[in-house]
Parts: sequence; C-alpha cells; structure tokens
Amino acid sequence: MSGHRTRARLLTLVAASAVPVLHASLVRPRLLSWGATRAETSHAYPGDDLVPEPDGGATMATTLPAPPEKVWAWLAQMGGGRGGWYSWDWLDNRGQPSADRIVPEWQSLEAGQHLYRVAAPALHDAGADEPEGPNWWTVAIVQPNRSLVLQTSYALPSGDGFDPQSEPKPRAYVDGIWGFHLRPAAGGKTRLVTRTRSRSHPRALTRPLTLLVGEPVHFVMQTRQFHNLRARVSAEA
Repeated sequence: MSGHRTRARLLTLVAASAVPVLHASLVRPRLLSWGATRAETSHAYPGDDLVPEPDGGATMATTLPAPPEKVWAWLAQMGGGRGGWYSWDWLDNRGQPSADRIVPEWQSLEAGQHLYRVAAPALHDAGADEPEGPNWWTVAIVQPNRSLVLQTSYALPSGDGFDPQSEPKPRAYVDGIWGFHLRPAAGGKTRLVTRTRSRSHPRALTRPLTLLVGEPVHFVMQTRQFHNLRARVSAEA
C-alpha cells in the first residue's frame, strides 16, 4: 500500500511540476503573439525605443475588413470620456459602452495629449475642459493611418499615474507603451499589429504580478478589442 501511495505522490509532483513548464514553453508564447506572424513579432515599430530594455510585452495582430484610414478613425477616438477602448467596457470603461460610430469631435490627436483610462471623470478646475482621472495614457507618437503609440507610467498597487520625469519615483511602478500599427493588406483590408512593452520595478514584486495577472488580462482585453473593432469596421463598411 505504501508503494502505491509513494508512486501516486510522485506522479502528482511530476504533474504539478509539468504545468508551469508547459505554460512557459507552449501556452505563454502563444498568448503573447496571438494572431501575429513571426515577421510581425520580430519587426521593429515606432515607439519601441521608448522602453528600450523591456522585461515584459506582447505583439498581437488581426486583419480588419477596411483600409487603414477607416480603421484609424476608430483608434483616434479612443479614451475614457471619448470613444472608450472597444474591449470589455465593464472592466475598463466603468460600464459605459464604447462608441459604435465615428464622432468627429474625438478625431483630433496630438503628442502629449492624455487619454484617460476610464469614462466620465471629474474636471481639474472649474471651467477646465480636460477630464482628470487616476491614470492615463499619454499620446507619444501620432502617424495618421499608420501608427499610434500610447505611453504610461503608474504606481503599484494603486495604479495611479505619474509623470515619468518626476523624482522620486514610487517604490513600485511600471513604465510601458501600447502601440497600434496599421499596414495595408490585400483586398482593401488592414493588418493591425499591437505591441506592448513594459519595464517594472522592483522585479521581485512585479514579475509574479505580470505572469499571473498582467499577461492574462492583457490577452483577454486585447482579443476582445480586436473582436469589437472588427464588428464596428464591418458594420460601417
């Protein structure tokens, strides 16, 4: 009987040890490169130099049924209090639906502009017209119909944004980018490649959070955004 128990324990130990190995070698690489070709994952994109030595990131891609200028109009109006993020709105837009049409008032983008993560925040001061939220993306690169790169710095565990040039930095934080790169595809379609790159501190704290929370959440949100963009672009076409 003891021999059977020993073998059962060994099998359980082997199985438990195999799970993280299989995840690291088979599952995780697919999650971080979902839909992207090998050429797309190895390609250099505008904004890569903003996080020159990343310790995290993903390159994912999809094909959308419209030319780049049509897709760009949907990307240009992203942001809380604007068009939303076209993902799971109950998670990243305070339950408010992302836009299902192009709104001319939200089409302007310029470097340095803040795109807040959530909708309907308060105003800075009486009469101010820029919404204020606890965290935001800063527009870093705007190449209409081609590339949009957003940059962020936020403290952990609060998620509150801060100026990356400020000193001292929070004890735990993440610097990162989220890039959207449009390339013409056959049949009047668009190849949309998204690239995230991040660097965090301290790694002893942030590495487990990245593996257990950050990467799975990004996969779920990014694939949902792809789906919803495809539906909106298709309906418009």
